[in-house]
Amino acid sequence: MGSESDDCKVMLGVDGGTTSTVCVCMPLLPFSDIHNLPDPLPLLGRAVAGSSNFNSVGEDVARETLEKIIAETLSDAGVKRSAVQAICLGLSGVNHSKDQEKILGWLRSTFPSHVKLYIQNDAVAALASGTMGKLHGCVLIAGTGSISYGFTEDGREARAAGAGPVLGDWGSGYGIAAQALIAVMRAHDGRGPQTMLSSCILQSLGLSSPDELIGWTYADPSWARIAALVPVVVSCAEDGDQVADEILHNAVQELAISVKAVVQRLHLAGEDGKGSFPVVMVGGVLGANKKWNIGNEVTNSILKTYPAACIIRPKVEPAVGAALLALNFLMKETVANDHS
Repeated sequence: MGSESDDCKVMLGVDGGTTSTVCVCMPLLPFSDIHNLPDPLPLLGRAVAGSSNFNSVGEDVARETLEKIIAETLSDAGVKRSAVQAICLGLSGVNHSKDQEKILGWLRSTFPSHVKLYIQNDAVAALASGTMGKLHGCVLIAGTGSISYGFTEDGREARAAGAGPVLGDWGSGYGIAAQALIAVMRAHDGRGPQTMLSSCILQSLGLSSPDELIGWTYADPSWARIAALVPVVVSCAEDGDQVADEILHNAVQELAISVKAVVQRLHLAGEDGKGSFPVVMVGGVLGANKKWNIGNEVTNSILKTYPAACIIRPKVEPAVGAALLALNFLMKETVANDHS
């Protein structure tokens, strides 16, 4: 296992979202600490890079980004590659075992075989950031995109939404903003009611007429660019615009339904629906602490159906969640090997 002393062993956590990738390096904590983690958690190094989603940036760029960010994090931490014992990567775009094998192949060329490598979807790292490394419960991510992902204690998993805006993620930032743009076009040509969204969105984009929205939208239909209009929709709803209010209410329903679908499929609330389980809430759409608070409305809707659900807003970032997952996976493997 190399010549490093025990106190130099480290674990890495990677969170690869649609827009950026974060990697953290932490000391390999003793397994005895896993149920009573130090606060604050010891961070040795951290680095940030661009997207590592191979579906959007291609395999070469994704691989390069992951290799570079791991090297930068180890350099920031001042530790050698040989000190790494386990790495957990939560990556958007990872949806089945073929994806996992592809990324394992990339990393195996730079890490020796004793290093444990765990590849998960980025939603799993987000869940772990709320449960501090335990894979149990449901996570709702609502940022540019949205997804609901759940795990049972015995390892079954389910997801709802997360298929992108074309396939109906209407609770996401993109979904909210796209509905607002549609409302502006409908008001403009008489198919829909007049709305404050028209003047507010045009003003925020520096455009003078709804006809110019067509060119603006298709010049660069990237999800994040359109999702950036969400604060305009929220402020119109707060000022009493009914169309904006309805768009946000629909988004709340969509987000709550995606959580309920996962909870039902995995029976997370038990047979009677009254059992307790964590629901971790992550993402810019849920965090906007305004008068019209989407996160609070989603919470209320979930608690109406599942009164014992435990709503968690994570105190650590998903990359730290991924590092804690690496520790949990490593502990489970070690315990299983000791018993075999």
